[in-house]
Amino acid sequence: MSTYPQTLAKPQQIRSALSAYRVLATVAGFALFVLILEMVMKYVFKQTNLLTQYWSPIHGLIYFAYAVSVANLGLKAAWGPVRIVKNLLAGFVPVVPWVAERRNTVQTEALLSRAYTAGTPGPGSS
Repeated sequence: MSTYPQTLAKPQQIRSALSAYRVLATVAGFALFVLILEMVMKYVFKQTNLLTQYWSPIHGLIYFAYAVSVANLGLKAAWGPVRIVKNLLAGFVPVVPWVAERRNTVQTEALLSRAYTAGTPGPGSS
């Protein structure tokens, strides 16, 4: 009998959700810097160009994908609602998505290593 908690998804599902989250946290962090640049160009320097016209909705779609990846990982790794909300809010502050991604990756990898030692088949097992 395994001591793997029943509220967690299977390790491969968690690993897949973590991979998507890591990519989207990185992309969302860069997109936030571009959004700040776009806002300075638009509102401080009164420029109108392709970036100032189209970046805000593009950034919104990127943030939405990031939010979905946070929720996906949070549900699969059995995070509480407070942790999920904190990670969603991390996407609003420059650099914080990268800090949160690093912390969440370390904690999720630790969770997965505990799951493997608890009797769940490790990577490469059927």
